[in-house]
Order: sequence, then C-alpha cells, then structure tokens
Amino acid sequence: MKSGSCLCGAVTYRIDGPLRPVVACHCKQCRKTSGHYVAATSAARDDMTINGPVQWYHSSPKARRGFCGTCGSNLFWESHDSTHTSIFSGTLDGDTGLEIIGHIYVADKGDYYALDDTLPKADQDHPDLTTIVTGAGQPAD
Repeated sequence: MKSGSCLCGAVTYRIDGPLRPVVACHCKQCRKTSGHYVAATSAARDDMTINGPVQWYHSSPKARRGFCGTCGSNLFWESHDSTHTSIFSGTLDGDTGLEIIGHIYVADKGDYYALDDTLPKADQDHPDLTTIVTGAGQPAD
C-alpha cells in the first residue's frame, strides 16, 4: 500500500496495488501544467482511493488532469480509454522504491534542458514504457 497527497493535504489518495515505474513526460501540456516536465507512475483505477476536493480539467478530447481544488497541486492524469491513472510521483508519501525508466514526448521537450541520461527516449508516447505495471515500490506484506 502506498499513499500520497497534495501540498496542503486537502486531497489524499491510497493505492492498494502495484505501481508502474516512473516515466518522464516532456509533452507541452505536462510542461505547461507543471512548469517543467512530469515524472509519473501509474496504477489501476480500481486499486486507488481518492479523498478530497479533486478538480478535473479536460485538457484534451482524450484525457483529463486532476489537481487539488484548494492548493492547485497537480496530482493525476487519466486517459478516457484507460483503466489506469497516472500519478505525479512527487506527490507520493515517503520513499517509493521507484525509478525513472524512460522519457516520452522528447520531441516536445523544452530547449532549456538536456536529456543526458542513457534511458530510453521516445518522440511520442511509447507503450513499452507507459503500460508497464510491476510490483516496484510495493512493500512486502
């Protein structure tokens, strides 16, 4: 079980299932909503419990973004046709045990930073990176 929250604590969430390793998204929307790029994990919606004033913004015809209605913290991204929710990794509580496994939408990245690591990079979305769900970050019962 993992938990997380927004900056002010008004929105909390719990995940009772596996988390996907972290993927860094450099798309224009992620950069605009976060001020840089987004590092996100993912979990099955059925494994999540969310409490508090989450506001949803339909950022495109295919997806919506969840943020705290009180402090404005960016928390979630959901594709309308998926059973999973992306969770902004920095909102998780405590040590996660997760690692970044790659970068997506690097064709849209800002010109003010370099991607010097050796992780996989995709110009757009890449299912080999974004659909992986493992038990990474899950404590042993």
